[in-house]
Amino acid sequence: MRVDSPSDETMSVTPEVVPFTDGLSPQSLLLLSLALVMGLLIVIAFSRRKSRSRGTALLLVGPSDAGKTAILSTMAFTGTLPSHTSLQVNTSLMPVSPVGILPVIDIPGHPRIRDQFQEHLVNARAVAFVVDASTISRNGSTVAEHLHHVLNAITSLPPSHLAPALLILANKCDLMKTATSSVSPAEVAISRVRTILERELEKRREAQSSGMGVEGLGAEGERSDMGGLDCSSPGGIFKFADWEGGEIDFAGTWVNVGEFKSDEKEGAATDGLASLRSWLGATFTMT
Repeated sequence: MRVDSPSDETMSVTPEVVPFTDGLSPQSLLLLSLALVMGLLIVIAFSRRKSRSRGTALLLVGPSDAGKTAILSTMAFTGTLPSHTSLQVNTSLMPVSPVGILPVIDIPGHPRIRDQFQEHLVNARAVAFVVDASTISRNGSTVAEHLHHVLNAITSLPPSHLAPALLILANKCDLMKTATSSVSPAEVAISRVRTILERELEKRREAQSSGMGVEGLGAEGERSDMGGLDCSSPGGIFKFADWEGGEIDFAGTWVNVGEFKSDEKEGAATDGLASLRSWLGATFTMT
């Protein structure tokens, strides 16, 4: 009988694969895992940021007779034209330094058509809510109702869309009376508008929290499930500074209908819209 020896045939050898992690200590493995997770999170966050869209237009919204169209005509045509309550959406282009030319969409404040702003919200980089500061004491609840719709719409935007910047314009502040010369009419107007709207919006938040719903405040046909009033303040009390939907800015403005003044010494427009122009310039140049 012949016995085969190992040299009589070719032996097959399978190479052993040794994971590179075998030589790492538990601490090194932990650090490597954390680094991989952090890298993955950075890639995901960067890709989401790039995919989120941003609008390019300015949206003018607010109650009727607040002065939206007067502001638009002053900034677009360097003169304030006589206007009347509008019942259709107005669009125009206006120059803003240092941005250039901005598209502007003026939404009428009539209750039947004011919600058309939602059709243009995805195209807005900024929203200016215009309030007549001289009459806010008499119609604060109505103005707050309108603003509630705007806040709800902004917080309801899809995650893929960046929320527009929001400015509340206390317009017609030249009609405000000041007790001392140390306080400007614009400061008085902003303080009044802020205080009244915070109070009225807090009433609406409380009504929703109690289960009564905002329709119990006298707003006919209004939805009871509107959100947009969440705040980070203690107890959730509505304060513009604590609004969870983003930062809300304020400015005081005024225009003279039928005329346009120019400061010959400085060469700058003195139409009462300097604060709005400054805000737009900063907002539209932000990356």
